[in-house]
Amino acid sequence: MENDTPVLLVPGLGGSDATHWQAQWRDHHEGCVFVQAINWNLPERESWLAGLDFAIRACAIPPLLVAHSLGCALVAHWVAQEHKRNGSVPNVPVCGALLVAPADVDSDAHTPPETHVFAPMPLIVFPFPATVVVSTNDPYIDPVRAQLFATAWGAEFVNIGPRGHINADSHLGDWQEGWDLLKGLCCEEERLSRA
Repeated sequence: MENDTPVLLVPGLGGSDATHWQAQWRDHHEGCVFVQAINWNLPERESWLAGLDFAIRACAIPPLLVAHSLGCALVAHWVAQEHKRNGSVPNVPVCGALLVAPADVDSDAHTPPETHVFAPMPLIVFPFPATVVVSTNDPYIDPVRAQLFATAWGAEFVNIGPRGHINADSHLGDWQEGWDLLKGLCCEEERLSRA
């Protein structure tokens, strides 16, 4: 990011391999790093929450979060945890979140059983700007359900058409469209901080 805001990449189940746009961003954009200390192959809500919390608080300035799939549920649970810890409108050390292809952890029809440790999906307003990005043919969530998440989270909703799960199989490369959405989110955070 142009303003030196760190970008924490939060993968979904199985992590993001070298052909995934998240890995491309890490390799091609300064300041993008994956959240470490999490076994992305083993969904465990408490250990994933601890790993995300550690990564956020280790940043010198509040980061942008870029979550994919089950990583979106992780971010939502982290926000819910902060609400419980700090009150109804917590002052969280995050400046924004791009939430791409959230997995519907409440749905047996859309997500595998191991992801249901993140159910129910928290439906709570995020205390920072957020954008939810979905595809019309994502096997892990129905766009109507994704719209419900975005509305509950107070997030902008962006439907990018038939792009599958918006992952490596979608062949997005460096996914410039997503990077532009992230830059727009960063600009929104800067505007709000000046208001």
